[in-house]
Amino acid sequence: MRKTTLITGGAGYIGSHTALALINAGHNVLVLDNLCNSCRECISRLEQLTLTRVDFIKGDIRDSKLLDDIFRRYDIDSVVHFASLKSVAESVSKPLDYYANNVAGTLELCRAMARNNVFQLVFSSSATVYGEPARTPICEDFGTGKPVNPYGRTKLMIEELLTDLCHSDPRWSIGLLRYFNPIGAHESGMIGEDPRGRPNNLLPCLTQVAIGRIPELTVYGNDYPTVDGTCVRDYIHVVDLAIGHLKALQVLQHSNGINVWNLGTGIGYSVLQIIQSFEDITGITIPYRFVPRREGDIAQCWADPGKAGRELGWTAQRDLQQMIVDTWRWQSCNPQGYQSSFEIQALMAVK
Repeated sequence: MRKTTLITGGAGYIGSHTALALINAGHNVLVLDNLCNSCRECISRLEQLTLTRVDFIKGDIRDSKLLDDIFRRYDIDSVVHFASLKSVAESVSKPLDYYANNVAGTLELCRAMARNNVFQLVFSSSATVYGEPARTPICEDFGTGKPVNPYGRTKLMIEELLTDLCHSDPRWSIGLLRYFNPIGAHESGMIGEDPRGRPNNLLPCLTQVAIGRIPELTVYGNDYPTVDGTCVRDYIHVVDLAIGHLKALQVLQHSNGINVWNLGTGIGYSVLQIIQSFEDITGITIPYRFVPRREGDIAQCWADPGKAGRELGWTAQRDLQQMIVDTWRWQSCNPQGYQSSFEIQALMAVK
């Protein structure tokens, strides 16, 4: 009988694409999500895409009784951990929520795993753990810096927690995936990014302007020391990112201890370059205005993904054009996100 991979936060943006990648690779998956920033409809879409039933439990990783019940009921041998609050801006205004959910939640998850003899974990970390990098591209051996916002600090605390855990018990096999800026959506247009409320990330804001849900795009800062004064980031297609999690799980089956991998393309694009590319690809003009810098943002960062290539056999395959095309297909077919009814006619109309 096949073992099961528990995916915490598996109804969210990256979690759902990873669930799809694992199912397509023959894995049994169980999704645990409290739906605070996701939607139950996503699981239905996964079932349509995979033509299989996807086990789903609504619940919180801080609920130790629920976790023990899950581990008793399912034959779980690995966990992919996404469940967290993730807004940089919100973390600045609500730091206690972020420490309680992200750090304390991971602690409860690891305790439950240990109680139930499950020691294989892939953790959804972030390039924010590097803080303000001294130079780019960023390699794993740079070490961690001082993250400039509470969200990043929670990710770094969790990494340190998991590293200490591995050092204390050789049964643990943990992968820390430090990824950069996920965008895009599955090519079907059926699953994608659907943030609650006004989006915090660039691409969802941009596409909601294009679809008419937001009147204009806010660009935070045009005085950074970059090519055009706006922030530069390494944008990676969410499907490539999902495949990275699959590759990490495969490697962890044969490697104990702590492992760290950057997942990025190695290419940086500015905010204005992203806007221009979107306009060129879609033919839609995006109104935007500059406002002062946002607290917690750094000027630029992009990855050196070479270690993931050597050790995971993974490289990003989809370029910026594909990222934008797939993002716009998702938004066009789902103008209200998962609250929209999926229209196959709309999908066919998107080039």
